[in-house]
Amino acid sequence: MRLPSLKYLKTFQVAAARLSFKAAAEELFITPSAVSHQIKALEEQLGIALFERGPHSLTLTEAGDNYLKHMDTVFTRLESVTEQLKARYGRGVVRLHLPPFFASEMLLPRLPAFLEAQPDTDVHINTVLAPLESHPAEADLSVIVGNPLREVDPGLVCHKLFSQSFVPASAPELLARKPVERVADLNEHTLIVHDARRDAWHRWAERLHVDLRPKKIVRCDTLYTAAEAAERGVGIALVSSRIANQRFAQGSLVRLFDAELATGESYFLILRREDARRADVAAFTRWILDEFTAAFQPAA
Repeated sequence: MRLPSLKYLKTFQVAAARLSFKAAAEELFITPSAVSHQIKALEEQLGIALFERGPHSLTLTEAGDNYLKHMDTVFTRLESVTEQLKARYGRGVVRLHLPPFFASEMLLPRLPAFLEAQPDTDVHINTVLAPLESHPAEADLSVIVGNPLREVDPGLVCHKLFSQSFVPASAPELLARKPVERVADLNEHTLIVHDARRDAWHRWAERLHVDLRPKKIVRCDTLYTAAEAAERGVGIALVSSRIANQRFAQGSLVRLFDAELATGESYFLILRREDARRADVAAFTRWILDEFTAAFQPAA
């Protein structure tokens, strides 16, 4: 006899425990119609009715109740054996989807500490140029700039990492040749503009009641390229105050003014609720949240 699909058996277990296709769908992150279809396919394969369906109720048949008791034992044992197998022979793999600038400036300098603390976990990093609008199916964790996705997808867990804001920055060598002492001095320099935020310089200057009319403008398609251009003396860029912290500390970029442009956006760490129960994903999540808490907590 061909055994039923493991997916169908899991769907049956959850639906039987909840006695509701809708509740099962919410737990499994599928639609109620998909639950109904999978249960029907399982019953047809077995040739046995597992549920009695009323107009407003769902109950187990005697066969369904008996099947559920064995199913709970089977899945508990399978989960236990799988965890033992992974612990003994396997390596955890955490797959990340990140904006390039976040990956290079925020994650990579900190990553060796995680790898040393978790020697049995590998990390796969995929940088994504286009802004993510949803959590990729192939990712365990992603970082998204914007609003928390749990507002549109309750199956996701969202952790705020930090708020996004921008400050003017320049290479020290450029300032040595042509100092910037007042905001108006920016008009004597080339300003670097990020394509996705073409009005950012105008909005920043507007807060200070200054009219910017720079000598030249250089446009860059990514925040990383804009920061690199500023560091190489091409001009002055608005850079993310949080992400550029390491460059400020190293002295490769100099922050010119205290005034920041708050965008109303934030960086969020995103993962699926079922992935949050995985030991490797949970360990990485705890680590990165601890790292950002320590990095951005106010000085004593």
